[in-house]
Amino acid sequence: MAAPEIPDKFYFKIGEVSRILGVKPYVLRFWETEFRISPSKNKSQHRVYKRQEVETLLEIKRLLYEERFTIDGAREKLKTRAKSRQQQLKLELSENPFKVELRKLKKDIAKIHSILK
Repeated sequence: MAAPEIPDKFYFKIGEVSRILGVKPYVLRFWETEFRISPSKNKSQHRVYKRQEVETLLEIKRLLYEERFTIDGAREKLKTRAKSRQQQLKLELSENPFKVELRKLKKDIAKIHSILK
């Protein structure tokens, strides 16, 4: 089953998210409590979801409805994926080929700074 298309915008009202995911608004509110999703509120105190939150909700729906995870299982799967992404990001930063050059440049600038004092 293909994932629904998310419109190209930054914020979504609960009704829009409900239509995109094909679930009732009360389901979204339940998932908010179970998966610690905290949409912000606009001036009139209506829920407003960020694009990333909509993507997370789509993933939650996929885990629950297609892969048949329990709430606890889906929560654990999301935590595992988040940790994996953080590790990948750390690896990418630590393997930065310019890191050595930047350190050398920083030392050179410090030397120049001390000479100019």
